[in-house]
Amino acid sequence: MNRLKTLLCAASASAILAVSGAASAKDLVIHAGTLIDGVSRTERQHVSIRVHDDRIVAIEDGFTTPAGAEVIDLSDKTVMPGLIDAHVHLTLQLGKGPQQLMAVTNSSFDNAMSGVANARTTLLAGFTSVRDVGGDTPVVVALRKAQKNGTIEGPRMWVSGHILGPTGGHGDASHGFDPELTKPSWSEGIVDGPEEALKKVRQMYHDGVDLIKIVPSGGVASVGDDPNAQLMTDAEIKTIVDTAHTLHMKVAAHAHGKQAIDHASDIGVDSIEHGTFADAESYAIMKKRGTYLVPTLIAGETVYNFARNHPELLSPSVAEKALAVAPRMASNAYNAWKSGVKIAFGTDAGVYQHGLNAQEFALMVKAGIPAMDTIIAATSSAADLIGDSADIGSIQPGRYADFVATDADPVKDITQLQHVSFVMQGGRVYKKDGQIVP
Repeated sequence: MNRLKTLLCAASASAILAVSGAASAKDLVIHAGTLIDGVSRTERQHVSIRVHDDRIVAIEDGFTTPAGAEVIDLSDKTVMPGLIDAHVHLTLQLGKGPQQLMAVTNSSFDNAMSGVANARTTLLAGFTSVRDVGGDTPVVVALRKAQKNGTIEGPRMWVSGHILGPTGGHGDASHGFDPELTKPSWSEGIVDGPEEALKKVRQMYHDGVDLIKIVPSGGVASVGDDPNAQLMTDAEIKTIVDTAHTLHMKVAAHAHGKQAIDHASDIGVDSIEHGTFADAESYAIMKKRGTYLVPTLIAGETVYNFARNHPELLSPSVAEKALAVAPRMASNAYNAWKSGVKIAFGTDAGVYQHGLNAQEFALMVKAGIPAMDTIIAATSSAADLIGDSADIGSIQPGRYADFVATDADPVKDITQLQHVSFVMQGGRVYKKDGQIVP
C-alpha cells in the first residue's frame, strides 16, 4: 500500500493549510458568551477559556485577558466542545450512483481520495473527532495517520477497518455478485467460526486499527440478509470481544434484531449500532452491561427516502428492508434514552452526505430526546465510548482545545448546530464568523 499512501498525500495537497510555525508555543484566550462544557447540563455565561498550544489550561468566570495572550472574541456566541460522530464511513458515499455499480467501479484509491475530501468536510461541519466503523483497513489507517501528522485536514480518527461478519452476512460485500467477480477486500472481514474470528482480530490489531466492528445481525444496505436474524454465533461474538478487549480495543456491534442486540450486549460489546428492534428486555441488558446505543437516525431516514424516491440506486432487497426498518429507529432511540441506556451520537455518514452530520441532532430532538442530552451524546458520552475522555469531548483543563461555536443557543434551537460559525481543533482555527480560515 506504499503507492496508496503516496497518492493520498499528493492528492490532498490542495486541501491542507500551511503548517509552518505550528510548533511555536502560543497562548490564546477565548471569551465565550455562553459555555456548554459537554459534562454539565447547566450552561455558564461570560467565561474565559485559556489555551496553551493545543490544550486547555484553565476555565475562568468573566472575560479575562492574560498578558501576551491572543483574544478570540466569541462573547456573543455559544461555545461548546468540538463535536464527535461515533459512527461514520469517511471513504463511503451512498447515492452517487447505483449501489452495485459503484461497488465494482470504485477502487481503494478512489475511496482514499473521497476520504480526504470527506474528512475536511466533516471537520468544517464542527466534528473534530470521529469513529470510522467500516472501511478498507489500509485506507482508513492511512487516513488516520495523515490527519494525525498534519498531511490532511480532518477530524481526529479512531478506525475499525474492515467489519467482521459471516459469509452471506451484512459484511459480505460479494453477496449478490457473480461468484467469478471479486475483489481481495471483499473477503477481508469474513469470519466463520471462533478460530477465524480470533485470528482476524489479532491481524487487524497488527494492521493498526483502534477498535473492532462486528455485524451479528443482518443489515439494511446489504443484499439478502435479514436485519432481524442473528447471523453470528455467540461463540464467534465472544471470541472477538474477549480477544479485542485483551488487546485494549473496543467492539462496536451493528445489530438491528432483538436477539443479536441482547446476545451481543450480554456477551460484552461496547456499543450497539442502530439497535432498531430492541425492547424493554434489551434496554435492561444494555444498562446492566453498560452498553452504549448509537442510534444513527439520519441514516435510516436517508435510506428510507432512497427506497421511496430512488430505489434504482439501491441493490436488490435493500429498498424493501429500508421501508420496514427505518420507521422504527426514532422510537427506539427515545425508548432507549428514557430507559436510561447510555446514548452516543452517531450518524452513519457515508450512507448520507458527509458534512450534514448535525442534522442528526434535530432528528433526536424530534424523537423526544432533550437538546442538551443530544449535545452530551456528541461530546462527553461519545468520548467515553471511544475511550479518550482525557483528551476530547469536554471543555476542561488538559483536554484538547477543540471548540465549536454557534450564533444562537442550540439548547433553544438545536438546528443551530447545522451551521456552526466557529471551529477550532487543537488550538488551530479552521472556521471563523462562518467563513473558512485560509
